[in-house]
Amino acid sequence: MADSSYSREKLKERAIPSMILSHADNPLTKPLPRPDLPPSEIARLRFTVKGNAIVTGGAGMLGLEAARALLEHGASGIALFDLAASIDSAHAAETLALLRSTFPNANIVTKVVDITSEEAVGRGVSETVEELGSVDILLCFAGVVGTVHAEELPVQQWRRMLDINTTGSWICAQAVGKQMIKQNTGGSIVFTASISAHSVNFPQPQVAYNASKGALLQVKSSLAAEWARYGIRVNSISPGYMDTVLNEGDGLAFARGMWNARTPIGRMGDPTELAGTLILLCSPAGRYITGADILVDGGITVF
Repeated sequence: MADSSYSREKLKERAIPSMILSHADNPLTKPLPRPDLPPSEIARLRFTVKGNAIVTGGAGMLGLEAARALLEHGASGIALFDLAASIDSAHAAETLALLRSTFPNANIVTKVVDITSEEAVGRGVSETVEELGSVDILLCFAGVVGTVHAEELPVQQWRRMLDINTTGSWICAQAVGKQMIKQNTGGSIVFTASISAHSVNFPQPQVAYNASKGALLQVKSSLAAEWARYGIRVNSISPGYMDTVLNEGDGLAFARGMWNARTPIGRMGDPTELAGTLILLCSPAGRYITGADILVDGGITVF
């Protein structure tokens, strides 16, 4: 009882940290001046991506398409973080070779990084800065999905899902955020949430995945509030069902038919259809956007 009383008294004496928000004169967050240029050049600059990016899950279909989009809009360097098996896959090797030939002036590197390891992520970020010079953008695509009935879901699988999808994204964001703060140049962090963060998928049961993506929305919002004063914008995209290898195979034919039938546009999304939203969030066009989640889902969440 004495110890409990002592703890309560100590609680009364505590002081909690307080957020510091940005202000109107902060050069990292104030509006950019309108350049005295032809309209076509202003339009081009509005969606120009500057600097270097880290893309986690970078050897997957979505990560590689995101990397291509960044390079098309001016990124000078890309570091693709992924597991060795993904980086060494035939599809990744072929796509990387094509990217390097298409963008010969860009510095494109790959790094074997387990995003659930704080040490591995920290090392990957440090190496990226050493090789590319800075980190100005982080896109988090690394993740896993599992479909298991809730009453049969092992706790180990629940923990793995949150460890990769939520904690792994947080580890990467914290490491990159520290670097961006050190650089004092601002930056953009984009998490990959999901329609699963907004509604329960049907017909597949996937409570752990849904929870991991829902939690990611709060990570996004919290970091957006805390890091705005550093000029770091933190947003997320929530893709719908995308036409990737994860959604192929005869075993998913019934589910694909149902997903398409419930989507107003009537089909799954192509990975290239995430590019526009990503470029918006990583370019001056999105300078006043932070803490947002943008649904790119063909309208499936309207129901």
